[in-house]
Amino acid sequence: MKIICFGVRDVEKPIFELSNKNYNYDLTLTSELLTHDNIDLIKGHEAVLLRANCAADKQNLDKMKEFGVKYLLTRTVGTNHIDLDYAKELGFKMAYVPFYSPNSVSELAFSTGIAMFRNIIYMYEKMANKDFTVDEKMFSKEVRNSTIGIIGTGRIGLECAKAWKGMGAKIYGYDLYPRNDVSDLLEYKTLEEIFETCDLVSLHCPYIKGQNEHFINKDLFKHIKDQIIIVNAARGELINYEDLYEFMQNNKIKQVALDTLENESIVFFKKHQDNIPNDIYQKLFDLKPRVLFTPHLGSYTDQAVKDMVDISFENLDSIIKTGNSKNDIK
Repeated sequence: MKIICFGVRDVEKPIFELSNKNYNYDLTLTSELLTHDNIDLIKGHEAVLLRANCAADKQNLDKMKEFGVKYLLTRTVGTNHIDLDYAKELGFKMAYVPFYSPNSVSELAFSTGIAMFRNIIYMYEKMANKDFTVDEKMFSKEVRNSTIGIIGTGRIGLECAKAWKGMGAKIYGYDLYPRNDVSDLLEYKTLEEIFETCDLVSLHCPYIKGQNEHFINKDLFKHIKDQIIIVNAARGELINYEDLYEFMQNNKIKQVALDTLENESIVFFKKHQDNIPNDIYQKLFDLKPRVLFTPHLGSYTDQAVKDMVDISFENLDSIIKTGNSKNDIK
């Protein structure tokens, strides 16, 4: 079975190769993300493994079908990079990764959050200018005297909540489907209550097209506690960035850490010589160090990549042998 895997960074290759010892697939590992320009790389392969920001739209799906691809897999939880309806129409067997190490994303969200809480990014910028004076922007509230909001209390959100709880914070949570087994960790509140009372809000909910685009917007920001910090290591589509910028400009929002963006391939995974080719993202960038962009690194850890690859290869093996997998995209 010949399978091409897109978006494989050099540091990830040994993980792919080790996992493949259980399957002996004929692997092609490329660091490129799938685009319209490199679709011909797929020729001669029966299976394709994607990652986020690979383009599996109608144009590329037609090409895959023409090239004889039978199996279309993604090593991601999200599937919004695939035109699923059209892929089903063309008859591809598809599977995804329902979860991977929740610690990978929660660690990034917590670490960027704590860095902003203690103004470390601001201090780093001062150090870059050989400025070691102490000013009022370095002053910080202690975490144990703070309230943290967790939006989305699934696997990742709960791990992040545990980290903040371990530092002594009070934890409020919001979820469309509240759990009844986490009362010792957090207290559920409405979205408005969280934004009114929390010192930092961390997003960990999925993006559901047509249901929660831009639900983090000025309607919520009108309720925010002054000098709130927002961390998004979930999905970029959740935030209205024009509204975010407006409330950073008026200093209602203190700092923001963004590991995901809407249409993030415009910004991420490339080095920009001039301005960022998106007006609102450039405006946010200009607010650094109050704004931190990280290029979708939440899953960029040893355990997360291992989980993604192991599950993806198992999915393919199951589909080949039985016609389906427990993680089929239906």
